[in-house]
Amino acid sequence: MQALLKLSQAIDGLSRWVGRYVIWLILAATAISGLNAVVRKVFHTSSNAFLEIQWYLFAASFLLAAGYALLEKEHVKVDVVNAHLPLRVRVWIDIFGFIFFLGPVCAVILYYGTPFFLQAWHSGETSSNAGGLIRWPVYLMMPLGFGLLLLQGISELIKRFAFLAGLVPDPTVKVLEKSAEEELAEAIRKAEEEQAAAKAKTA
Repeated sequence: MQALLKLSQAIDGLSRWVGRYVIWLILAATAISGLNAVVRKVFHTSSNAFLEIQWYLFAASFLLAAGYALLEKEHVKVDVVNAHLPLRVRVWIDIFGFIFFLGPVCAVILYYGTPFFLQAWHSGETSSNAGGLIRWPVYLMMPLGFGLLLLQGISELIKRFAFLAGLVPDPTVKVLEKSAEEELAEAIRKAEEEQAAAKAKTA
């Protein structure tokens, strides 16, 4: 189990790394959208490539960050009933979902999406729109994104079995990391409390 937990930590690290950098794709899509608007208004010209690259970047950010979203407990869950069940039951429900839903869906998309990407890559398929882009980069996002999601699903599955064995804390709890500002405010508060306590002793 310790080897599996190390694998889980490695997958979590990969998902965090991807999530940290994928966010820049949103900024790129926004910048291109603004540039396209300026060019269209000022120079009265544009290109379908501007529109398609925005779609490509959005697809990439959405698909590549799916594993990171699962790691951070950001996927939508209907907790009307689940929240009232005992913790171990909720963990078993997660295990069932990972094995019989998440895993098979990712596997099917990988099975059909990978040849789809390879065919477009070998054929050099391009958009049918005038000035459009080649298609294989956006097709690549399907197997790549769902591959990362499947890996994170395996990591979550390992953590839940480890929890049932008493080796790790509750993996269903979202850990909220403090921002730099929050950490600074907490440090100032502690310093003030220590000063107040020191003054009270000397008084």
